[in-house]
Amino acid sequence: MKTRIVYFAWVRERLGKGSEELDLPDSVKTVGDLIAHLSTLGEEYEAVFSVPGVIRAAINEEHADHDEAIGEPREIALFPPMTGG
Repeated sequence: MKTRIVYFAWVRERLGKGSEELDLPDSVKTVGDLIAHLSTLGEEYEAVFSVPGVIRAAINEEHADHDEAIGEPREIALFPPMTGG
């Protein structure tokens, strides 16, 4: 089953795409697993996800921690920390 991955801010800019649909391997169970998997997809992915702790995630528009189970999402969004005031 394909999962829609959406990228925001500098993650999108550095990957050169706003989203993609991927077949995730069975080993990808958590957000952290997803980030680790994405870092293996090529040099640009490796660079973006080289410091996984700075990446934030949302599963079906709900914020998720890196140890949170993915389940069967419609969409997973990945983005840098938000700033503002």
